[in-house]
Amino acid sequence: MTFSFFTLASPFSVFVFIVNILFSFTIIFLERKTPQSTYAWLLFLWIIPVLGFVFYLFFSQNLTKRKIYRYNTPENEQYQLLLRRQKKALVDRQQIAKNKTIAKKYHYNIEYHLNVSHALYTDNNSIDIFTDGHEKFDALFEAIENARSTIHIEYYIIKYDTLGQKFMELLTKKAREGIEVRLLFDEMGGRYIPRSALKELESAGGQYGIFFPSRLRFINLRLNYRDHRKIVVIDGKTGFVGGFNVGDEYLGLKKKMGYWRDTHLKIEGYAAYELQMRFFLDWRTSGNKAKLNINSENIHRYFPYMENCEGSGIQIVSSGPDDPNQVIKQGFIRMITNAEKYILIQSPYFVTDESIMEALKIALLSGIDVRIMIPNKPDHIFIYWATLSYVGELIKYGARVYIYDNGFLHAKVLVVDDQIAAVGSCNFDIRSFSLNFETNAFIYDPEIAVKLRDIFYRDIEKSIYYDTMAYEKRSRAIKVKESISRLFAPLL
Repeated sequence: MTFSFFTLASPFSVFVFIVNILFSFTIIFLERKTPQSTYAWLLFLWIIPVLGFVFYLFFSQNLTKRKIYRYNTPENEQYQLLLRRQKKALVDRQQIAKNKTIAKKYHYNIEYHLNVSHALYTDNNSIDIFTDGHEKFDALFEAIENARSTIHIEYYIIKYDTLGQKFMELLTKKAREGIEVRLLFDEMGGRYIPRSALKELESAGGQYGIFFPSRLRFINLRLNYRDHRKIVVIDGKTGFVGGFNVGDEYLGLKKKMGYWRDTHLKIEGYAAYELQMRFFLDWRTSGNKAKLNINSENIHRYFPYMENCEGSGIQIVSSGPDDPNQVIKQGFIRMITNAEKYILIQSPYFVTDESIMEALKIALLSGIDVRIMIPNKPDHIFIYWATLSYVGELIKYGARVYIYDNGFLHAKVLVVDDQIAAVGSCNFDIRSFSLNFETNAFIYDPEIAVKLRDIFYRDIEKSIYYDTMAYEKRSRAIKVKESISRLFAPLL
């Protein structure tokens, strides 16, 4: 009698085996993931077959071939007109920057974002930087209170604690005053908001939407693709973008995380137009029945006239899994490869891919001063161990690594050469680059870059220097945790 695997195995085992074969074929030949991600998924599928199957079903959809965002005809006409004007100006390489030295120097960066992500360059913006939650939310609530026309808000996480309740009550109040209030949140991050609070907002005349809402309760096959953006636009003129979500922990009121150190921007100027357009496109994914229609009659309500005064140069750049070009990551690489003196990076998670690692290694070997700051208090333990592995590799090349020891560091900041900077929601990790929907402001202004540089150096005073000796002294247990976490880094 001849025995085989199929003779000895149970029908369920045979089914799992066949399904894993089919999924493996799909991952390798159809989805064309990165080699890192492909190996990680195959390992997960075959080491833990049933759990791997479930995780793949919920967390491995490919959105790059789907048309998620669409402009309507008037929007597209207006936007294409602006794009044509800027692309024409780039032929001269000088008009676009209005003869600003900084924008001339980095015109290739500007051109990249304009061509790939259609990010318009504006240079009449004023910028306020917030690193403390109390200051940020004081400014945000003041702007909401003073709104006269529209309030458009998009957050990844909204807790319904003391701050969250105050936030929802203020939005409801403004809706009762006749202000157009639209609130968009990620389904996972917004699960804390009770339906009663949302219904009260609706009763007052406000609207809310859920990014990628579940079609069936408790079942969402797009669960892995999170709206990680933090965008607020008031009256079409004032925008907020950065790392803060809404909740008491972001005020440093949660004992577990301690003081919350983040970076957020308040922008007044034409860059608010770009944040407004980003919000509109995201709003249309929410399934809200009260769709937003921009036309020639109401366009000035959402994009009001502003004085074209001198200010900071900004491009608002968004990325997500629907786009095969990881434009924020590639923008980071462009900044890193342009560096002549120094590179400063702050990120709560540093689980990056080979392209960023190679760019940083080349910079280090070229004599560039590379400094990276990560938190001491992890909120995701596996990501923390993987982070230590990646920064440890760069330490060997000469990077200076600092572990922030005054609470939790959640800032997402890149500064280069006292010249340019990037601030937003995008972490230096594979999830932010390829799975999350993110938005960052790329800033061409030495004054803002120097301010962010000085903030970094002040944070060093509250950090532990993590040098080669400290890294080599880590225990064997930590080395094992790093190795395992790094193995599954593309899935974290």
